[in-house]
Amino acid sequence: MDVPPPIPGKPTRLIDQLRAFIRSRNLAYSTEKTYIHWVLRFIRFHNRQHPKTLSAFHVDAFLSHLAVQRNCSAGTQKTALNALVFLYREFLQQPIENLSFQQSRKPTRVPVVFSHDEAKRVIDNLDGVNQTVAKLIYGCGLRINEVLRLRVKDIDFDMLQIMVRSGKGNKDRVTLLPETLIEPLLLQIQVSLTRHQQDLAEGYGEVYMPFALARKYPAQAKSPAWQYVFSAAQLSNDPRSQDSEGLPMRRRHHILDRGVQRAIGQAVRRAGIYKHANSHTLRHSFATRLLENGYDIRTIQKLLGHADVKTTEIYTHVVKRGGFGVRSPIDHT
Repeated sequence: MDVPPPIPGKPTRLIDQLRAFIRSRNLAYSTEKTYIHWVLRFIRFHNRQHPKTLSAFHVDAFLSHLAVQRNCSAGTQKTALNALVFLYREFLQQPIENLSFQQSRKPTRVPVVFSHDEAKRVIDNLDGVNQTVAKLIYGCGLRINEVLRLRVKDIDFDMLQIMVRSGKGNKDRVTLLPETLIEPLLLQIQVSLTRHQQDLAEGYGEVYMPFALARKYPAQAKSPAWQYVFSAAQLSNDPRSQDSEGLPMRRRHHILDRGVQRAIGQAVRRAGIYKHANSHTLRHSFATRLLENGYDIRTIQKLLGHADVKTTEIYTHVVKRGGFGVRSPIDHT
């Protein structure tokens, strides 16, 4: 779920205070969830002691535990470290220094990718909304939740581009819109706007908007432009806002990722593919196809929304013709 839980106006619990502080920094909700997760694990590891009473020694112990006892990857350990550095340096104003924890030695894995034929077989084993979502992931290199959060206004059919709002790292970016996806997207938007008209006729029709925009442009919440492209079939209670009677507002959210993930997993099995794959494998495959077709790494980095080109370079290990695109001499005639 991408719905931030409500917090008291004047929070007293540490976690509520931390949530409020993270939101005051305008960080993405995915970042909030990650930081809260690791702070809670850190507190529980030290028998629920308040972080103010702990020191760098306790941070070292926790991070070493992740590497030695839990066998976490270097990336997971780094994520936990980032959360604790934020907790102490930014929130508690008690910077932790001279850390000497055991570094994780578990290597970062090369991503699993589909061949073009495999990707097409997976997509062909889907239908309806799930197929359109999978096509956008593979055709545009989007993350699944970046697809599901698309609003009508984010798709520019004339310029053949899609605006990704508040992606990973809370950053916006532009990616391509394949011509073959114009028709299915127009049909999906028509479905969404038809539902919107029905909601308006029944006294609803207001969609969730980020807090600052909701205050600045309150009327836009009912405009067609702000409706989700992949709107849910049913209205639901929105815990982020209340009506005049203090009850959660009834709104139409976007469909949830778990249903799409389940459908893609079933499609992989029906396609007879025995790779450990999910929706993100389609995104990996998008990047690999671009490399195989000769596009430069910087362009691919921008399309994927990677902050560091080193993240993008991992795809050079999985291009079609072996490591770094090298062709084996045994294949020469």
